[in-house]
Amino acid sequence: MSVISAYENLVAQSELRPDPDQARVAARLDRLARELDAWTPPSPSWLGRLFGGGRRADAPPRGLYMWGSVGRGKSMLMDLFHDNVTISPRRRVHFHEFMLEVHAAIHDYRQMSEAQRRETFGRHAGDDPIPPVAGKIASEARLLCFDEMQVTDVADAMILGRLFTELFRNGVVVVTTSNRPPRDLYKNGLNRQLFLPFIDLLEATLDVETLNGPTDYRLDRLGGRPVYYVPNGPEATQALSEAFFRLTDYAVEDREKVPSDTLTVQGRQLFVPKALKGVAVFSFKRLCASPLGPADYLAIAQKYHTVIIVGIPKLGPEKRNEAKRFVTLIDALYEYRVKLLCAADAPPQELYTEGDGAFEFERTVSRLMEMQSADYLAQGHGIAA
Repeated sequence: MSVISAYENLVAQSELRPDPDQARVAARLDRLARELDAWTPPSPSWLGRLFGGGRRADAPPRGLYMWGSVGRGKSMLMDLFHDNVTISPRRRVHFHEFMLEVHAAIHDYRQMSEAQRRETFGRHAGDDPIPPVAGKIASEARLLCFDEMQVTDVADAMILGRLFTELFRNGVVVVTTSNRPPRDLYKNGLNRQLFLPFIDLLEATLDVETLNGPTDYRLDRLGGRPVYYVPNGPEATQALSEAFFRLTDYAVEDREKVPSDTLTVQGRQLFVPKALKGVAVFSFKRLCASPLGPADYLAIAQKYHTVIIVGIPKLGPEKRNEAKRFVTLIDALYEYRVKLLCAADAPPQELYTEGDGAFEFERTVSRLMEMQSADYLAQGHGIAA
């Protein structure tokens, strides 16, 4: 099925409301899909591309940079495009996850001896890790679809220009979503002047499309309903379950088929019981009764725009460790403007009133209250106020 047909089918079935901005971008993605079908990509040998060998290839089609406020359908359109384009290999990945992989690959390259580099990457492999790392990425994905491109880390900012120059030189086509226009990436960041060539590269290589229709679909699907339910129990569980299916367009009858996910955090695997379209579901026990730390919570906050937590208990002095982890978790979710839906045995101000850190917990109470507000819920994922 074509991208535009898939989009029009969703509108016809009333799963989407007619939206001129979405229709325009869907048509642009459909054109890109057809251009990719007609494209002769570079040699599948990344060594050949890297060092000038392999067959001649057509110039790649221009990719796409889709940006707009939260809930305007960017990720939905990305899914339609990725699922209906035929080019292979291709990959859809959250931008933060991709950059973690890049840094790990650069680290591994630097740990290799000269002989190991030549054996793995060829006799021209030198001290600079960027060309071989980019070449390997290019061999594994002719099309890269990034969700939520945002740059907040100086280490990312300093390598992006060179990395993407090599990716584009190797013929990789990029489609990405973002809550910000290219010129606002890494805004006010350290040494931002060194980042500006990357913005120039994006604007020279990708078409920029704005999605800023009148409806925040994510907020609309919450329907003005509560996001904090008291107490835990069947009614709260049912309400959160319904919210999950509204947010993900997943059929309720398929509830047993909701996929799980796994995040890699500092070399460890963090299991996510249910995750779909940027929405993750956890129990309090899994998040805060297990030995997780700030890196785990940041990885969750960076990956998912909405987190649903069930089974938050009333915490006493004997649960000070759980309370401390909960504070760290809420700090991470708040920092990245993650939408939090949860069920608890008590309202925020009664969750933890006695025990080590009870005074400090008052900040968490304040944040839990703010995270229920319309102003907070209207903010984009990853964008601080």
